Amino acid sequence: MKDSVIDSPMAFIENQLPESCHVCLIYESEEQRQKIISEYIVEGLRRGEVVRYFTDKTSPDNIRFWLTEFGVEVSEAERNGSFAVSEADKAYCPEGKFEPQKMIDRSVNRYDQAKKAGYTGSRACGEMTWVLNGIPGSERFLEYETLLNSVTSTFPHSGMCQYDARLFDGASLFKILQIHPFMIAQGQIVRNPFYTRPEEFDAELNTNKLT
Repeated sequence: MKDSVIDSPMAFIENQLPESCHVCLIYESEEQRQKIISEYIVEGLRRGEVVRYFTDKTSPDNIRFWLTEFGVEVSEAERNGSFAVSEADKAYCPEGKFEPQKMIDRSVNRYDQAKKAGYTGSRACGEMTWVLNGIPGSERFLEYETLLNSVTSTFPHSGMCQYDARLFDGASLFKILQIHPFMIAQGQIVRNPFYTRPEEFDAELNTNKLT
């Protein structure tokens, strides 16, 4: 695979990620989000990973522009398959409804395909505002986020879920924080002190449903 990104020092290189991680980005500033997302994607391409971006509010051309600003040869990356942008609702709900376990199964299949293709890992980044669009099953997004923490694939894989703090209420944001082992703090990926293991989170969620 042809290298389609320049080698430049960035926050995600200095603060090395684990081989596999599930990261939460809760943001209010578009400028900050743009920088973090760009660095995350660029580092994945630099490592030889296959990178997928699922967009809801941001136009694909804007994302391509961000990456171009970081020195990525976007057209080359898209041609050789190492990078792609797709609409979030179609990626998460290809049959018109959201089914968490099916999405997990598709992700694991994607890891297998990436490994066979010779990539060093798989990296995804999604704008989670799609869950506010009224798609059937979208209310199960917390279930999906929890299932992500149970994926046992040994192929290196990471995902960054973006949540706009201006659109999600405080109670939802706290639950979102609880189910991500890693979070963005001051531009760095750090272990999340609010993280709750899947079995504990599920028990707490079920208890709250009964009260």
